[in-house]
Amino acid sequence: MSEENKIIRINLIDAIGVLKMDWKKLAAYSIVAGVLGVAISFTTPHTYKSTVMLAPEESGAGFSGSISSIASLVGMNMKIGQTGDALYPEIYPDLVSSTDFIINLFPVQVVTKKGDVKCDYYTYLTQHQKLALVDYPKAGIILLIEKFRDHEPNKKLSEKREGPIALSREQDDVAKNIMGNVSCTVDKKTNVITITVKDQDPLVAATMADTVKQHLQKAITEYRTKKAKIDLEYMKKLYDEAKRDYDEARHKYAEYADANMEVELQVYKSVEDDLENEMQLKYNIYQTVVEQLQLAHAKVQERTPAFTVMQNAAIPTKHSDRPKIVTLIIWMILGLLVRLSVDIWKNKEKFINFA
Repeated sequence: MSEENKIIRINLIDAIGVLKMDWKKLAAYSIVAGVLGVAISFTTPHTYKSTVMLAPEESGAGFSGSISSIASLVGMNMKIGQTGDALYPEIYPDLVSSTDFIINLFPVQVVTKKGDVKCDYYTYLTQHQKLALVDYPKAGIILLIEKFRDHEPNKKLSEKREGPIALSREQDDVAKNIMGNVSCTVDKKTNVITITVKDQDPLVAATMADTVKQHLQKAITEYRTKKAKIDLEYMKKLYDEAKRDYDEARHKYAEYADANMEVELQVYKSVEDDLENEMQLKYNIYQTVVEQLQLAHAKVQERTPAFTVMQNAAIPTKHSDRPKIVTLIIWMILGLLVRLSVDIWKNKEKFINFA
């Protein structure tokens, strides 16, 4: 028979016999692995999760149509609701995980459930986190590396940032830590936004879940109303100019009319008519700008999204870690598999034959 057609045959009787003879070591490996797993589980800090669910409401066509109808009366073409929106729900998770969004969570004030820690979120993550038993070797190596590394001062991040964001190594590590603790998902069918925050303290988890919700609502609102607010500021500027011009024209007309009340000369009447016509023109412009200003206010309101909170952030009463019994079973199975692998390797020639 050629090498390519060889058949691997396993003698199950011999294999079971080998395992029976080695049952003590199999049990020992399983018990030791189980104890090790439970020990690691008990020395790992508990993690709590808090969840917020909200649904963005779309403005109805009735309100948009009403504004458009009013705008048409003054000769304006406002196609409200027909422009595309680049910030659609599917990219909300990307927005939440962006560096700009994450670093805005640094200064948020948090308080632990016991009340023994009151500080900003950045300080809490850098100075008040408990380490698991398996994390101590890694922490020791990082601490050793930091001693030989040039230290960078942690510059306070300004709320109004322009240009590239410059983070120190520590700030970048904290930002990545927050990205791992905060998750945002969107149901494609219902557009329901689910925000989940995990933390070692239940109150901090609930606080940050509510904060992320508020920051996300603010970011979405600012994006959708940005253009409308710019238009509103421009209309306010036009309103101030139109009102000033109208007040000046009215003042000039009133002064001239009072000063020449009893004059019958046609030349004075002509000047008075010109001033009155100019005043009326300024008033018409002023009146049109007033109407446009009201429409600009309505446009901002129309573009402001409304959110229905389906589930508020709640302080979790139970941790979200895996149950200890499940951890025990998993580690015992792993220990058993390790010893089985050793037995198979040592006795492969005894109960594995090539025919």
